[in-house]
Amino acid sequence: MMENMSAFKLFVLSGLQESGVYKPLYFLLTLILYALIIAANLTLILNVTMEKSLHEPMYIFLSNLCVNGLYGTLGFYPKFLLDLQSDVHTITYGWCILQVYAIYTSAMCEITILTVMSYDRYVAICKPLQYHSILTPHAILKLLLLAWAYPLLTSVVAILLTVRIPICGSLIHKLFCDNPSVLKLGCSQSIINQIWSITVITLQLMQFVFILISYCHIIHVCISSNEGRAKFTKTCVPHILVMLIFATTALFDLLYSWGESKHFPIRIRNALAVQFLILPPLLNPIIYGFQLPQIRKILCRQSCKHKIMC
Repeated sequence: MMENMSAFKLFVLSGLQESGVYKPLYFLLTLILYALIIAANLTLILNVTMEKSLHEPMYIFLSNLCVNGLYGTLGFYPKFLLDLQSDVHTITYGWCILQVYAIYTSAMCEITILTVMSYDRYVAICKPLQYHSILTPHAILKLLLLAWAYPLLTSVVAILLTVRIPICGSLIHKLFCDNPSVLKLGCSQSIINQIWSITVITLQLMQFVFILISYCHIIHVCISSNEGRAKFTKTCVPHILVMLIFATTALFDLLYSWGESKHFPIRIRNALAVQFLILPPLLNPIIYGFQLPQIRKILCRQSCKHKIMC
C-alpha cells in the first residue's frame, strides 16, 4: 500500500468536470437532500429507541437499516459537498480506499439487513405461535451481529486484495471512489480479485433468492384469508418496496462500475452511479414511516403535540 501511495498520492474524480455554472445549484440540492436523509433516518431511529411499544424485532431491524443508511451516506455526501465548492476534485489514495470501504460495506449491509427482515416476516406470518420463541433477544442479537459482521469482514478482504496491486493511473471516471474503478487503474489485472468479486456477488444474489423464497411462503399463507392479506399489506409491502428500490439501484451501480459506461454522457453516468446513495437512504424511513401503522401513529401523535397537522 505504501508503494502505491508513493507513486500516486492523489486520484482525480472526473465526475464533476462538466458541472460548470450549475455547481451552486447542485450544492444546494445536495445539501437539502443530505439534510432530509439525516432527519428522516434519525427520526425513525429515535422513535424506535425511545418508544417501548416499538421494541419489537421488526422495528429493531428497521432502525439498523436506518443506521446503515446514515453510515453509507457519510462516506459520500461530505466529500461530494466539498467537491462542489472546489475547482479541483481530488482524493488521496488512503481516503479513496476508506471511501470504498464505507460505501460498499453499507451496500452489503443493506442486503444482509433486508434478508434478516424477510426472515422476521416469514416467522411472524408463517409461524406466528413460535415467533417469540424463535426470535428471542439472544437470536435477534446474533442475527444483527451476522448482518453487520459479514459485510464488514468481507469488505476487509476485498480492500486487502486491492491495496496489494500497484497503481498506474490517477483518473477515476466517477463522483466517488469504488473498488472496480481503483482496480481499473492497476498496473496488472488480478485473477484473485476477479474471483473474489464474483464470489461476493454470488453470495449477495443468494440472499436475494432467500428473500424471494421467504416471500413466496408468506404470500402462500396470506392469500387464503382476508386477515392474512391485510397483515401482508401492512408489514410486508413496505419491505418489498424497499428491497426492489435497493435491487434496482444496486444493479445500476453494478452495470456502471463493471460495464463500458464511458460511452454514456457523463450526466447519465453520474445519475446511474449515485442512485443507491440517494433512493434507499431517503425512501427507507419514509416508506416505513407511512406504511407501518404503529410508526405512523406515533409520528402523528408527536406531530399533533407540536401543533403540526397529522
